[in-house]
Amino acid sequence: MSVYSMTGYAAVQSSTAPAAGSADIKAAAGASLGLEIRSVNSRFLDLSFRLPEELRQFEPVLRELLGAQLKRGKVEVRVAIESGSTLAVVEPSTRLLRRLSAVQDHVKTWLADVQPLRVSDVLRLAASEQASARDWGAEVTPLAQKALKELLAARRREGARLSTTLLEKIGDIRKLAQQALPLVPQLVAQQRQRFIERWNDAMSAAPGAVVPESAQDRALAEATAFAIRIDVAEEITRLGSHLDELERLLHKGGEIGKRLDFLIQELHREANTMGSKSAALALTNIAVEMKVLIEQMREQVQNIE
Repeated sequence: MSVYSMTGYAAVQSSTAPAAGSADIKAAAGASLGLEIRSVNSRFLDLSFRLPEELRQFEPVLRELLGAQLKRGKVEVRVAIESGSTLAVVEPSTRLLRRLSAVQDHVKTWLADVQPLRVSDVLRLAASEQASARDWGAEVTPLAQKALKELLAARRREGARLSTTLLEKIGDIRKLAQQALPLVPQLVAQQRQRFIERWNDAMSAAPGAVVPESAQDRALAEATAFAIRIDVAEEITRLGSHLDELERLLHKGGEIGKRLDFLIQELHREANTMGSKSAALALTNIAVEMKVLIEQMREQVQNIE
């Protein structure tokens, strides 16, 4: 399965005209539907619709269609009735002109100073009336299906890009973990040597106060306790396990966004622990670089469905 992003965009326009002989052919001449879908990231599926009044009845159908294919994301659907030609002028019907004239006379009876209707107002109302008269039912669903198909393709392409980026970040973190592994034994050896040197210095200043063997044993015990405190092998092992699971999910695809987000939190926890145990600047720098990469991964994962 593919990895899908929650970010995508699709815009389509219908080209279907009423059948020959239809009573709406004059009314709908040049009219078409424009449908646009925008999608961004969200914790859940959040659908919103901006439809003209003539198409408001199709919202449940559109909601069901999108809900069956999309699982997460803030999705906005816009539908508009558009004129196919800027030169097309819709001729008002006699019935509409009589109604507008009667309404205008009635309004002027109460509001004498009101401005009369302009020709542009009449043409706009005529276009709205004729668009309402057309049966858009046969066009809305196929158009929405086409837009949804394009949206899914866009989300899949973006998901593939995110997956590639995340896999690169995983490789970078693995390299840092490999750099951190040999640092701990080196630090333990250095610290043990310092303890021994300090005990030797102390015994040189106060000869006979402490048996040399006891001093060396105490130094080794202190070095062992230090090694336990700074040992990050367990964190690196868990880090590798989380990275393995991330890779597995990215190759598997599907609805993995929430699981990826959880694993990113676990990676951040391990990197923080490594930083808190650090007893050397080199290990601290590695932990910081890991956290930067993990934060970059978090931003990418938040866009995956």
